Amino acid sequence: MGRQLVPLTLDNLSDLPSACRRCVHWELDPVRGGRAERAGTAKAEKEAWVSSVLLEWGSCGRVVHVDGRPVGFVMYAPPAYVPRTTAFPTGPVSPDAVQLITAALLPAYRGQGLGRVMVQTVAKDVLRRRFKAIETIADARGTESRCLLPAEHLRAVGFKTVRHHVRYPRLRLELRSTLSWKEDVERALDQLLGAVQKDPVLRPL
Repeated sequence: MGRQLVPLTLDNLSDLPSACRRCVHWELDPVRGGRAERAGTAKAEKEAWVSSVLLEWGSCGRVVHVDGRPVGFVMYAPPAYVPRTTAFPTGPVSPDAVQLITAALLPAYRGQGLGRVMVQTVAKDVLRRRFKAIETIADARGTESRCLLPAEHLRAVGFKTVRHHVRYPRLRLELRSTLSWKEDVERALDQLLGAVQKDPVLRPL
């Protein structure tokens, strides 16, 4: 099985699920995001956001290819590029952390070590850029939407609560701990990466 984790760019943005390419939940503040959705410009806004982050910070994600087929992805960025976070009661993310925006892996490719490789690849990239941790706003109930990862699954792979909230806790993963992960976290990673995958076809429209 030939597998590659390639940086997310405008050239391979079409490898993300169609719903994710039209989603600007995290990329815009609530007012601008709502306006883009009503005007039908969310996809263009997403492309503009990715372009801006690429120019100013570098790649903000990884796309997983197996035998040339996109089967998963993860997106992340420094808190300055994720304005929606400040609308949550537990935001913003710590300045020494990068925010995990979303991640997913097709069901057929879970349980093969790809989840662990994805997160470790992100950890190495973020460490190289001199950040110490990954943080995210989670869903304590695990039922809200594809835009929020379930807190239970995040804790199972090492995230710790740094700001409690009954619905939207902020969780943190110290990056150096991910580099020594073993097989025993694979099942938890499968659950985490499958939690937001409600649009199972990763291909262009």
